[in-house]
Amino acid sequence: MKAFIELLVKAVVDSPDDVRVDEEPGETATTYKVHVAPDDLGKAIGKQGRIANAMRVLAKASAMKEKRKVYLEVVGAPVEFGAEPK
Repeated sequence: MKAFIELLVKAVVDSPDDVRVDEEPGETATTYKVHVAPDDLGKAIGKQGRIANAMRVLAKASAMKEKRKVYLEVVGAPVEFGAEPK
């Protein structure tokens, strides 16, 4: 699932090398946090969130085959190693 989400996001942004997907498993669902370059944040979200919502729909549909719940969050630039998040 993580590779699928990464593939979706890389197809949308201008800097696919800066895309990182973090997986946070939970008791009932898995949350995927997508980190993109600051310049690509608008492209990953889309007008009125349409691109992000479309990626959420595809991820949820793919997860239904495995009877799992997933959440997808598009966040800004990745936190560098050792840096404190703001």
